[in-house]
Amino acid sequence: MGALKIHELPEQERPREKLAAHGAAALTDSELIGILLRTGIPGANAVDIGRQLIVKFGSLAALARASLTELAKTKGVGRAKGVQLAAAFGLASRLARENVADAPLNTPAQIFELLGAEMRQLGQESLRVVLLDSKLRLLRVEQVSLGSLNECLAHPREILRPAVLHNAFAFVLVHNHPSGDPSPSDADRRVTIRISEAAKMLQVQFFDHVILGSPAENRAAYFSFREAGVI
Repeated sequence: MGALKIHELPEQERPREKLAAHGAAALTDSELIGILLRTGIPGANAVDIGRQLIVKFGSLAALARASLTELAKTKGVGRAKGVQLAAAFGLASRLARENVADAPLNTPAQIFELLGAEMRQLGQESLRVVLLDSKLRLLRVEQVSLGSLNECLAHPREILRPAVLHNAFAFVLVHNHPSGDPSPSDADRRVTIRISEAAKMLQVQFFDHVILGSPAENRAAYFSFREAGVI
């Protein structure tokens, strides 16, 4: 016997009705995904497919990192529904950024809140500069390079150019480790020291260099060179 279709479930168990009555917090991840997918396939309703997606990719975070091609190849999803999922994850990432836009960004935890959700989805390293005003509020975020971080790609000239161009008071250098482990490499340390020296010459405050990873047992989700006393 196949799975019940959504409309065959008791009304209080249908995801849309459940959300309307109790809010999104009352729904499981698979139920929320089911609302986005809307329809299922023979033998699996939309919630079942949502559950299968989380199992297939390993976690909600990993699902959010999946490419449109990977989503579209999943049985019961296809390109159109894959686009809907990608759009939903994209909005969630933008919302996380908007929530901290007006507050001073003076801790690595706030930087993680600003960019962590988005950058955890990337399959390669992205080097970005977070530009701040004199009250350490967000001006803009500029991507400097995409790919493995090395001392050529992370040249002080390329990193400091956005700060000078946009008349920033300070900046935070941010990059991600796709492995999830934010521990700094020797190259990360050398780049940080070079940028610190160059920023002093231009009289721009190099506030921090934050490496973003993924939270795990006995491991933080980020590493801050400022907290480590390097900057």
